[in-house]
Amino acid sequence: MVFIVVIIASFLLQMVMPWWAVIVISFATCGLIGKTARVSFWQPFLAILILWIGMALLKSLPNHHVLATRVAEMIGAKLWPVVLAVTGLLGGLVAGISGYCGHHFRKTLISMKTKA
Repeated sequence: MVFIVVIIASFLLQMVMPWWAVIVISFATCGLIGKTARVSFWQPFLAILILWIGMALLKSLPNHHVLATRVAEMIGAKLWPVVLAVTGLLGGLVAGISGYCGHHFRKTLISMKTKA
């Protein structure tokens, strides 16, 4: 469920918001419906990894990967798929950490409520 919410919300909101919207989406989603810490990390990670690589491919295929190839050369890589992999991994890592933090934020709030 977390995967579906994160991928759909990120796809829709990134049309009008900056890239860091995935942080807010992952944090909020996992804070509300993340069942375990493992789910709260891996589900947003995989959702953003797939979304960002898919969107990068959709943008890169029509121009025969010209820009991706030039960016790959700038960072010292020889092949454009390296840029796609790095993009997906960085986005996934950011979303995963944000989801993990959202889950633990909820756990902290619940534990504070039970103590009071």
